[in-house]
Amino acid sequence: MTPEDAILSLLAERAEGATICPSEAARRLAGPQSDWRAEMNAVHAATDQLAEAGTITLSWKGADIQKRRGPYRIARR
Repeated sequence: MTPEDAILSLLAERAEGATICPSEAARRLAGPQSDWRAEMNAVHAATDQLAEAGTITLSWKGADIQKRRGPYRIARR
Protein backbone atom coordinates (compact mmCIF):
# COMPACT_ATOMS: atom_id res chain seq x y z
CA MET A 1 0.00 0.00 0.00
CA THR A 2 1.25 3.47 -0.87
CA PRO A 3 0.75 6.54 1.30
CA GLU A 4 -1.69 7.85 -1.32
CA ASP A 5 -3.67 4.59 -1.12
CA ALA A 6 -3.79 4.83 2.67
CA ILE A 7 -5.13 8.40 2.57
CA LEU A 8 -7.71 7.72 -0.14
CA SER A 9 -8.92 4.44 1.37
CA LEU A 10 -9.47 6.07 4.77
CA LEU A 11 -11.40 8.91 3.13
CA ALA A 12 -13.52 6.41 1.18
CA GLU A 13 -14.51 4.77 4.47
CA ARG A 14 -15.70 8.08 5.96
CA ALA A 15 -18.94 9.94 5.46
CA GLU A 16 -19.09 12.75 2.93
CA GLY A 17 -17.45 15.84 4.39
CA ALA A 18 -15.57 13.90 7.08
CA THR A 19 -11.85 14.41 7.59
CA ILE A 20 -8.92 12.25 8.62
CA CYS A 21 -5.80 12.98 10.56
CA PRO A 22 -2.56 12.27 8.66
CA SER A 23 -1.45 10.03 11.53
CA GLU A 24 -4.34 7.69 10.69
CA ALA A 25 -2.83 7.12 7.24
CA ALA A 26 0.61 6.58 8.79
CA ARG A 27 -0.85 4.00 11.19
CA ARG A 28 -2.51 2.17 8.31
CA LEU A 29 0.77 2.12 6.39
CA ALA A 30 2.80 0.92 9.36
CA GLY A 31 0.44 -1.82 10.43
CA PRO A 32 -0.16 -2.94 13.99
CA GLN A 33 3.43 -3.92 14.82
CA SER A 34 5.39 -1.05 13.28
CA ASP A 35 6.28 2.52 14.21
CA TRP A 36 3.72 4.74 12.48
CA ARG A 37 5.79 7.86 13.16
CA ALA A 38 8.39 6.57 10.68
CA GLU A 39 5.70 6.79 7.97
CA MET A 40 4.76 10.44 8.58
CA ASN A 41 7.20 11.96 6.07
CA ALA A 42 5.77 9.74 3.33
CA VAL A 43 2.23 10.69 4.32
CA HIS A 44 3.09 14.40 4.29
CA ALA A 45 4.63 14.06 0.81
CA ALA A 46 1.59 12.15 -0.47
CA THR A 47 -0.70 14.78 1.06
CA ASP A 48 1.17 17.52 -0.79
CA GLN A 49 0.85 15.64 -4.10
CA LEU A 50 -2.85 14.86 -3.66
CA ALA A 51 -3.63 18.44 -2.64
CA GLU A 52 -1.72 19.84 -5.61
CA ALA A 53 -3.63 17.49 -7.92
CA GLY A 54 -6.91 18.71 -6.43
CA THR A 55 -7.89 15.26 -5.12
CA ILE A 56 -8.08 16.34 -1.47
CA THR A 57 -8.51 19.51 0.56
CA LEU A 58 -6.74 20.53 3.74
CA SER A 59 -8.13 22.26 6.78
CA TRP A 60 -7.44 23.06 10.40
CA LYS A 61 -10.15 23.74 12.97
CA GLY A 62 -12.72 23.99 10.20
CA ALA A 63 -10.84 26.59 8.13
CA ASP A 64 -9.52 25.65 4.69
CA ILE A 65 -5.78 25.90 4.19
CA GLN A 66 -4.03 25.93 0.82
CA LYS A 67 -0.72 24.33 1.82
CA ARG A 68 0.22 21.90 4.51
CA ARG A 69 1.91 23.47 7.53
CA GLY A 70 1.59 22.59 11.17
CA PRO A 71 -1.38 20.47 12.17
CA TYR A 72 -3.96 19.73 9.48
CA ARG A 73 -6.89 17.52 8.50
CA ILE A 74 -7.53 15.89 5.12
CA ALA A 75 -10.88 15.67 3.28
CA ARG A 76 -12.10 14.54 -0.12
CA ARG A 77 -12.66 17.26 -2.65
